[in-house]
Amino acid sequence: MARQIAATDLLKSQHRKVEAIFKKLEAGKADPKPLLDELARDLASHMKIEQDIFYPTIRKVDQDLVLESFEEHSLAEVALKRLLATSPDDPTFIPKVTTLKELIHHHVEEEEHDLFPKVEKKLGKEKNDELGAQMKTLFDETVEQSVASLLKGTKTTADVAERRVLKQMQREATA
Repeated sequence: MARQIAATDLLKSQHRKVEAIFKKLEAGKADPKPLLDELARDLASHMKIEQDIFYPTIRKVDQDLVLESFEEHSLAEVALKRLLATSPDDPTFIPKVTTLKELIHHHVEEEEHDLFPKVEKKLGKEKNDELGAQMKTLFDETVEQSVASLLKGTKTTADVAERRVLKQMQREATA
């Protein structure tokens, strides 16, 4: 049987992986193409599991922080799309890497220091593990998709997911 991983621990481990990729990209010592592909796939898949499973489930724990997270995802997605459209030889490549890294760093800090402790307390171990299993399954499926399919359209994936959560919150408020 596969080892259970709490949703918050899964997200933290993904945060560490993305941080390591950023470090390699900024160092400029490795071929940036495979690193960019891995970064894009991991970030897009990570945002998807947060937007489709994690945030809708924990929205009542800290509604303001969840809605702010959707906005941060939108900005990160735009920055990621711009980075992917930039040649590694372009003088703006490293500044774009750094900007995306800083956006992600801010988002990670808020999640890990403000949101995750509240989520862990509210959900308890069993629900956190159950949520983690769902998220891991979706991540594993999503990370195999093409970057283009994950980051399509003019609206960001966070815009679409945020609307879905807001509609759900409105329905609950009027029920």
